[in-house]
Amino acid sequence: MKIVIFGLSITSSWGNGHATTFRALCRALHALGHHIIFYEKNSEWYANNRDLPNPNFCEARVFEDWDAVRPNARHEMRDADVALVGSYFPCGASVIDEVFESRAAVKAFYDIDTPITLGQLREAGSTSYLKATQVPGFDLYFSFTGGPMLQEIESRFGARRAVPLYCSFDPERYHRFPTHKRYECDLSYMGTYAPDRQPKIEELLCLPARRLPGLRFLVAGPQYPKTIRWPENVRRLVHLNPRWHAQFYSSSRLTLNVTRRDMMQAGWSPSVRLFEAAACAAPILSDNWPGLDAFFQPGEEILLPTSADDVVYYLREVEEAELRRIGVRAQERVLAEHTSSRRARQFELAIQQALHSADKRALA
Repeated sequence: MKIVIFGLSITSSWGNGHATTFRALCRALHALGHHIIFYEKNSEWYANNRDLPNPNFCEARVFEDWDAVRPNARHEMRDADVALVGSYFPCGASVIDEVFESRAAVKAFYDIDTPITLGQLREAGSTSYLKATQVPGFDLYFSFTGGPMLQEIESRFGARRAVPLYCSFDPERYHRFPTHKRYECDLSYMGTYAPDRQPKIEELLCLPARRLPGLRFLVAGPQYPKTIRWPENVRRLVHLNPRWHAQFYSSSRLTLNVTRRDMMQAGWSPSVRLFEAAACAAPILSDNWPGLDAFFQPGEEILLPTSADDVVYYLREVEEAELRRIGVRAQERVLAEHTSSRRARQFELAIQQALHSADKRALA
């Protein structure tokens, strides 16, 4: 298939989770023989922090002005099997109209921010990248969030078909590595700063760090305010290139996952860090949310602390052998269900079903 994608970023993972998601999916689709063209609007933020400027699994078309690149995009979509627009794509509404007018066989939207998107559609009828009136025009609405929200996308906003397309990981890049001295720690956390996540990081990482001054804690991610007072035994990494993520998780005795409020309230919204950490057999501590047990079995494949006391207990009292068993069970689970190759096959199947439905509509 020829697949034309309009996404937030694939060349820079700095401060966004879109790039790692698109990289895993596009790399797997490329391995299956598909040709991918990826349009990304240039921005100073990403231009100064590009960790994959020339991906070898797709043609990255980085542009400055949509009107200038529009004729080229029209040309590419003339014989495209799939034209897909991702959430938060700049000028998204205008690009979507162009996709609808194209001859692409399947027109799809990939919502990596579903709870945020639906919240704005409910309140204002539009976002900066999608109008509510555009939702019914897509053959497929791929969503990072599963569960009841899929039904709302169809029943309230008129999507023809809403299907989950969760994030994934590449097992060739994410697996257990020997401990790396730079990232060795008792508890780690990786994530861009978000005000709604910080109170949980304070509770589940900073408070345990203060109570356990002899242990080592590590926080990686950009945009944290300088006003945050980290405990002395918390080391900070402003940004970690994705090529080191697996070593980061492999060197963590435990690693923490904290979910954005919108995603937590919606449920069924696993972050890529869950799957990547599990792929490295890192025992995961996570906040709890509806649908989490559809991805990991609590107590067996993931630990769900509710307070700093729980974290201190896991760090001080749980035997290392049991922590390793939890990490290995999580690894087995994601290898069976959440690899990038499995996600690419799910993408292929959804496209085939959309084509079949389009044929049926044409004959009706």
